[in-house]
Amino acid sequence: MRIRTLRYGLAGATAALLLGAAWSNAGADEAALRDQAKAVLGTLPESAATLERPMSDARVILGRVLYYDPRLSKNQDSSCNSCHLLDQFGVDGKSFSAGHRGQLGGRNSPTSYNAALHIAQFWDGRAPDVEEQAKGPVLNPVEMAMPNEKAVVELLESIPGYGPLFDAAFPGEPSSITYGNMAVAIGAFERGLITPSAFDVWLSGKGELSSDALAGLDLFISKGCTACHNGALVGGGMYQKLGLVKPYPTEDVGRMGVTGREADKYFFKVPSLRNVAKTGPYFHDGGVATLDEAIQLMGRHQLGIALSSDERKKIAAFLQELTGAIDESYIAAPALPKSGPDTPKPDPS
Repeated sequence: MRIRTLRYGLAGATAALLLGAAWSNAGADEAALRDQAKAVLGTLPESAATLERPMSDARVILGRVLYYDPRLSKNQDSSCNSCHLLDQFGVDGKSFSAGHRGQLGGRNSPTSYNAALHIAQFWDGRAPDVEEQAKGPVLNPVEMAMPNEKAVVELLESIPGYGPLFDAAFPGEPSSITYGNMAVAIGAFERGLITPSAFDVWLSGKGELSSDALAGLDLFISKGCTACHNGALVGGGMYQKLGLVKPYPTEDVGRMGVTGREADKYFFKVPSLRNVAKTGPYFHDGGVATLDEAIQLMGRHQLGIALSSDERKKIAAFLQELTGAIDESYIAAPALPKSGPDTPKPDPS
């Protein structure tokens, strides 16, 4: 039961409010508020590398090239960066992203920044990590529309510059260009897309936040927002029912589509609020245009409370402090290896 509570959220509004109340004693004492924030939110790591998923320089270099290469799509006009623009905080600013032949996806494209630290990938958690996630869009007929893994491998093999890049990233493998290795390389690059912010500096005791941001953080904790938006990502670590207290109008069944369980109906991965001021429109359906409205709706549907305009303003001021610093050199678009004589041509069909 404890594991399910951590992964799927609390069973009702009362529990959510009680968890928020456990962290509501800060008042105007900034030091105490900092201690509370450290306890419930924690520290953002420098990267998302793990022993199982290391970030070698060669893999990051290859992954960066692949992330930007539109030839991984059937018509060679869409790359990972088309929907997850790294110079725009990892989003395209649209409710639904356009893919092959202008087709629209069924859910809002989430940011790729800090994504490798999430509990799982996609709104419904159907991929366990960014490496598995990277495999999906390339073969999705609505997104990049490549016909199969074999076609992707043949494409990469036809581009002379990719052979040395894959060999360096995966030394000792007899055939380094594989579909799995493509995804591992993209994942290695994405594991470095971490965005520390002014909030992290303040959390370390070395910076300052505005009075509105401090008041907003206090409200964020005391109102119960941290029942779901907790941990270093301020979210991203659990699943929760959208419309926990008051039903939210949606036909998307969420995680139930993955598990087949009625108990998971309308459950979605709780989004991280890192860079949230820059990553609208909001929610899985991209139906909320402003941060103020998103805060208002979360109060109503998840906590069963009406947040005043002043409270929303202060919470938004805190969320603004979660806007991170982008490492421009890390995300700089690379020179793509040139196509070879046998490289397939764009296919708009």
